[in-house]
Amino acid sequence: MNDPLHLAHGLAGDSILPDWPVLTVAEIDTLLRGYPRLGTSVRIDWHSPRPLSAACLVETSGASVFVKRHHRRVRSVGTLGEEHRFIAHLRGNGMPIPAVLSDAHGQTAVAIGDWTYEVHERAAGIDLYREAISWSPLPNRQHAYRAGRMLAALHDAAEDYHAAQRDTYILVARSELICSPDPVATLRAQLPARPGLADYLQERDWPTDLAELFAPWHAAAQPRLARQPRLWTHGDWHVSNLCWSGDSATSRISAVLDFGLAAANGALFDLATAIERNAIAWLALDAGIDAAHPDIAHALIEGYRRQRPLSTADIRLLADLLPLVHVDFALSEIEYFHAITHSRANADVAYDTFLRGHAAWFGTPPGQALLRAIRDGA
Repeated sequence: MNDPLHLAHGLAGDSILPDWPVLTVAEIDTLLRGYPRLGTSVRIDWHSPRPLSAACLVETSGASVFVKRHHRRVRSVGTLGEEHRFIAHLRGNGMPIPAVLSDAHGQTAVAIGDWTYEVHERAAGIDLYREAISWSPLPNRQHAYRAGRMLAALHDAAEDYHAAQRDTYILVARSELICSPDPVATLRAQLPARPGLADYLQERDWPTDLAELFAPWHAAAQPRLARQPRLWTHGDWHVSNLCWSGDSATSRISAVLDFGLAAANGALFDLATAIERNAIAWLALDAGIDAAHPDIAHALIEGYRRQRPLSTADIRLLADLLPLVHVDFALSEIEYFHAITHSRANADVAYDTFLRGHAAWFGTPPGQALLRAIRDGA
């Protein structure tokens, strides 16, 4: 399985050579020497196609585990620990999340050279959507309903979690810009601490672009967003981050995965992210295919409100938030591609297609129709 031709998901829905080298048996064997209870005889069963890190399923003589490796500039031991503490809290409140394993020194994040590693229990159930592109819509309304309800259960479990905001902007779903009364000024204030993003933006008329992006939506949504209760969120609620009890429409969710984008935001931010990830076929826009899937959006909302109440005002704010929910993360992707993987082409896609293009789509007839459908469901 250590295939040198292993491919990762590209930004256009294609398969590309990965930015990061695949994990090898020798590398994992070195790492797992620090986890003596897992045993030996390492075998790699599957490499993840996700592009922002390297990860695989590993069989040892003692267990089946999931190993993930990050470049140290993406996740340090400290920033990875922020995710692990949130996971531990949620597990303590009954959420079905695979445990993060500690090494012989009690550490859940391990630094070796330029890399930072984490080792998780293998998730229970079937990773039904593990080959799905992150921007592909969910085809199953019943699964969407269950995903919405599980997201609400996660928010219930997170209510008593209190931690500072993430200590990084890189590949984290934050919401400071969209909650700010002046997003341009807020980003300008962030740039000294984000030199990679500042370097990219100096060749762009970003204040004008950002002002135009926010203009149709921000003034109406921001005061209400700013009043939303603070809550740590998953940040990437796509079905590819869920495991299932089976492959039928009636299957239940057996495990929740991947808290890499988690941060302190608010519950409606996470629900809007779930709609953006699962109910819009972003990669089909250029093909002229109807991208909006209001039935999936409705199922996510109905599942959520079955577990956790949503008022009419909440639903209306959810619709107003949806065109902006991606903004902070889009900027973090630009920063990642420009400053860490040094791909100007990918940074340009993140800026033009993701940051600007996704917001602009909500001004088109299909985008407007999706927002109306959400509001009408209040």
